[in-house]
Amino acid sequence: MTQSRYAAVVAEVRDAVSARTVGLVAGVLLVQLAFIGSYVGAFHDPVPHQIPVAVAGAHATRTADGLVGLDGRPLDTSVTGSATEARRQVEHGDVAAALVISGSSKHDTLYVASGGGVSLATAVGEVVDKAEQSQGRSVATTDLVPLAEGDARGLTGFYLVIGWLVGGYLVSSMLGIARGARPATRGRALVRLAALVPYAVLSGLGGALLVDPVMDALPGHFWALGGLGVLLVLSSATVTMALQVLFGAVGIGLTVLLFVVLGNPSAGGAYQGEMLPGLWRTIGPWLPNGAGTSSVRELVYLGGDVSGQLLVVTAYVVLGAVVALVAAPATVGPRHAASRGSRAGQA
Repeated sequence: MTQSRYAAVVAEVRDAVSARTVGLVAGVLLVQLAFIGSYVGAFHDPVPHQIPVAVAGAHATRTADGLVGLDGRPLDTSVTGSATEARRQVEHGDVAAALVISGSSKHDTLYVASGGGVSLATAVGEVVDKAEQSQGRSVATTDLVPLAEGDARGLTGFYLVIGWLVGGYLVSSMLGIARGARPATRGRALVRLAALVPYAVLSGLGGALLVDPVMDALPGHFWALGGLGVLLVLSSATVTMALQVLFGAVGIGLTVLLFVVLGNPSAGGAYQGEMLPGLWRTIGPWLPNGAGTSSVRELVYLGGDVSGQLLVVTAYVVLGAVVALVAAPATVGPRHAASRGSRAGQA
């Protein structure tokens, strides 16, 4: 190839592939590698970490001290006054399990709640069974809060939350692609935010409709789940819009990083937070993915208080909306004004 021909090819490549394009491709590569690293890092070696367990019955204090002193501290034990109170704590999600020590035999009882997390119930059962055998005792496990018949492995709530969050950031991304990542004015930003509300309502109620009366996977909680879904859709939609206003098209990649790369593996779906490594265990409750998944379990199975989780999700909705409005231009910028003038001249 002659030097002039080579120079022509290089010039053609530079013209076709801009520095901005190279930067975007590099960004996609980084997100992809972060996706692999986050999911594999979270799930490749799940280990129990301070799972809350109540202990009741004969020699409860001594047993609790022995369990909390196990290598790696897989359990975090507390002593409760009676077997009845221990059962109540499990049924309401205050603890993941309860061990009741028999005073008349070497056969004890472990109460678990698979509805609060299958991986937790399984892990506690394995740890306690091994500890009991080392003391020459045996344990029988009773599931006080079993999964609904249509909720295999207890993953329905997790996938429901993912579906809502995906819908939220997709609709916000599509609006950005169709009308520009950055709204021309603050008024336009307000209109775009308002347009997200009916979508969130339809999406939230639609998801609840599918998992409750249609598929009977999480029966009997239509309105509670629907309301949660509306908030979750709005949380990802408003945050996506805010990131687009701040960073343009790059904001979509940041959304994927937040809700998919970090949010999904830390949400407590396949493995609950106590089974995850430190990073994912720490950030899980503070992201809509984790707060939403925990809320579904509380609403459907444990009947617990979800005010803390709802506060987290609502904070994302408010923060996303406020940032989107504040960061949007107060008036039409020169570029948009010129575009308007051009269209008016053509008319």
